[in-house]
Amino acid sequence: MTKNPSTLYRGGALFCPAEPSATALLVRDGRIAWLGADADAPVADRVVDLDGALVTPAFVDAHVHVSDTGLVLSGLDLSGVRSAGELLAAVAAFAAGLPGDAVVLGHGWDESTWSVPQPPGAVELDRAAGGRRVYLSQASIHSALVSSALLAACPEAVAAPGFDGSGWLRRDAHHVVRAVARASVTRAQRVAAQRVALARAASLGIAAVHECGGPEISDEEDFTGLLALSGVGVPEVYGYWGELGGAARARELGAVGAGGDLFADGALGSRTAYLSQGYADGEGCGHGYLSAEQVRDHLLDCAAYGLQGGFHAIGDAAISTVLAGFAGAAERLGTERVRAARHRVEHAELVDRRLIAGFVEFGVVASMQPAFDRLWGGAGRMYEARLGLARSLASNPMGSMHGVGVALAFGSDSPVTPLDPWGSVRAAVAHHSAVQRMSVRAAFAAHTRGGWRAVHRDGEGVLALGAPATFAVWSAPAGVERGLPVLQAQELELRGAGDPTPLPVCRVTVLRGDVIFEQGVSG
Repeated sequence: MTKNPSTLYRGGALFCPAEPSATALLVRDGRIAWLGADADAPVADRVVDLDGALVTPAFVDAHVHVSDTGLVLSGLDLSGVRSAGELLAAVAAFAAGLPGDAVVLGHGWDESTWSVPQPPGAVELDRAAGGRRVYLSQASIHSALVSSALLAACPEAVAAPGFDGSGWLRRDAHHVVRAVARASVTRAQRVAAQRVALARAASLGIAAVHECGGPEISDEEDFTGLLALSGVGVPEVYGYWGELGGAARARELGAVGAGGDLFADGALGSRTAYLSQGYADGEGCGHGYLSAEQVRDHLLDCAAYGLQGGFHAIGDAAISTVLAGFAGAAERLGTERVRAARHRVEHAELVDRRLIAGFVEFGVVASMQPAFDRLWGGAGRMYEARLGLARSLASNPMGSMHGVGVALAFGSDSPVTPLDPWGSVRAAVAHHSAVQRMSVRAAFAAHTRGGWRAVHRDGEGVLALGAPATFAVWSAPAGVERGLPVLQAQELELRGAGDPTPLPVCRVTVLRGDVIFEQGVSG
């Protein structure tokens, strides 16, 4: 029988609290077989010289949309446009290179960053795209701009809640046009997009992602096709299928949970997140899509199939409804059984002390995105416009949740925000509200061990003897403290979204002993 070759990584700076002086590790059969100093290293079949590089557990991105991420990476990215005119120019340039019947798919425009926050209308999109069908999702993915040509292709959108003749659609109307737009993407194009996204993740030191799919987000073929790629030269994919009462279907599809983007509400960017107090810049309190009884029954369904449940919930009113459903499930199942399942709430952006207590009581994992605060928090940005300054500074309360023991799992919600794990760690460290800031070590743990714990893999996300050999090698910038880099500028005024402090650059990503990304190492 041929043994698997072993690999010794030596000459590095290992972030390994249990072995703080370790500079080398041996990988054998997908696990860490030895840790220690270079001088004590055992013989190996292959030796990799780390040349002083930092070695850490690899990241887990706990909330992504892989196909959409790949389509943005390889298509029309509108995150940099700053006016309606720039958006139209980008559409025109992109459309010029497409066949006449192709749908123009774009993502990432954010009118809250424009000096005049008025997007173009459907007729203007028609002209820019030469009469093609156009679908441009807003940064939140909870609304979109569409052309008249696309509206003509799905007339049922006109009668759906959220329809607007301007072509900026929300709620059910948005779901209708999104389905038509996604249907224009061929299977081959989807697979190519998925591979592009997973390759980008690996190049950033991400070894696993949590795909949040569902009938309103993707489709079953997209979901199962992505799961089939998992771990084959790319990061592992853990799928969540967000369909109410769909635990049986989630299990059939290979999902680890019946949750993810199972919508209890919408998003702040689209004013569809469900709030207890009205929007500061618009009418109403958003929209709640589920009742407490529906949440309860979904959790009971999950318990019957032994699956995690979970919900997308951003506004405090939506989160309150979800936690009321947890309480109803606990009355039937017992609190300890509910806690053991580690059900999830995605985003959890507006959470007060009472709601945080509910997370603690029911053992709920908070799957959060620190980049939301980095991009939209603080004075003068979207959260202040939607919520007022006081509520905006109380949003995304990661520090408070961590401080009382809520399990955190960090992610990007890509393509809502880019895949950027070190940037997300820095965002949690530099939260716009000082009371919500986390230490580098705590934020890093939420983006590594937290993601593994959220899928019930408690022994992963550490450099330890016998643990899976899943790690990343970094060309770390100067200023390493206790094994992790300094992530903030020394000058207070330079901190925030534009912090110039360099972040580590990934050189190698290893998943269970297999190299899934490599650049600039010797061995």
